[in-house]
Amino acid sequence: MSARTYTVRGMACGHCAGFIAEEIETIAGVTGVVVDVDDGTVTVSSDRDLDVAVVRAAVEEAGYELVPGT
Repeated sequence: MSARTYTVRGMACGHCAGFIAEEIETIAGVTGVVVDVDDGTVTVSSDRDLDVAVVRAAVEEAGYELVPGT
């Protein structure tokens, strides 16, 4: 198991969190997603190491921006 926290720009509410979680949950290997709108973070648990580019693409598909370097 692996868990990594990413910073996401543009989240403002629970609906934002839902959109982001929905997209990230489609990534192969993801076992859990916890979005903290107040902190602007997303913690992704997975059964393998995930390529940050894949996570970034999912966040962007939801309409938000993954902060570089996270």
